Amino acid sequence: MDEVLAIADVARRSGVAASALRFYEQRGLITSNRTGAGHRRFPRAVLRRIAFIVFAQKIGLTLDEVAAELKKLPPNRVPERADWAKLSRKWSMRLDDRMGELQRL
Repeated sequence: MDEVLAIADVARRSGVAASALRFYEQRGLITSNRTGAGHRRFPRAVLRRIAFIVFAQKIGLTLDEVAAELKKLPPNRVPERADWAKLSRKWSMRLDDRMGELQRL
């Protein structure tokens, strides 16, 4: 069985506040299952999605853009390295532009 994590564990491992995780879930960026008591349980693979979200925001993507990118990932399996690489390759131009802006400042 796949390992599941409580929201506190996900927050600790990802470095993202539990409130932000709830917000990401509300926006549809991540998903959890609920226990009978209503506690969130996240699959371990959510840690990669969160890392993706955090990095994407750091390079200037909006949450709407992040959501659009995440929708490109396969729904029927855990994304693999190649899936993540395909998404991140598209950002190189954006990063180059941003670095140019920062150098001009």
